Amino acid sequence: MPRNRRPRDREEKRAEIVAAARELFLVEGYESVSMARVARAAGVVSNTVYWYFQDKDTVLLAVLDDVLTEALSRYGSVSEQSPAQRLGWVVGELRQASRLVTTVHARSKESEVVREWHERFHALTDGLLRQEFAVLGLTGPELTPMSSIAVFVIEGLLMHPTDEETTESVVNTLLTAVRATAAGERTRS
Repeated sequence: MPRNRRPRDREEKRAEIVAAARELFLVEGYESVSMARVARAAGVVSNTVYWYFQDKDTVLLAVLDDVLTEALSRYGSVSEQSPAQRLGWVVGELRQASRLVTTVHARSKESEVVREWHERFHALTDGLLRQEFAVLGLTGPELTPMSSIAVFVIEGLLMHPTDEETTESVVNTLLTAVRATAAGERTRS
């Protein structure tokens, strides 16, 4: 017989499911966690999860949105730091969710909804990088390729973890290249 619980509103219950899935996906990995396991961790029956989410990929998207929303809200706390510190902070945030990053790359090959989320994430990242690089003076035609290079650098740091000193050195080298490219654009104009 189910135990009595206080009624929860729809958003609260959905948030509990997302929180449970987030913890499981980060600790155990997306592939090894079933929807039934998510339901148990959230304290609901399996069918309840399907009232809120179409499938496991839509649960993943809710988790990703939750992680991204939290990270963006904390990004303001580093806004006064140097560009290198801000970029290093981004790498650190993504490293904390490395299992999710790996999952997104794997699932985006199989799931259209995950691929679309990944494309939106890249567009958001590109926009943030362009803002950062504009502050450093890079605004011309080299902005697009430099933003792509930065994404590749960040993804490389995630896929091939390094110690903090090496990460900082890579980030500083990237920003040196951005500044040099910006200076080159200014001299050509």
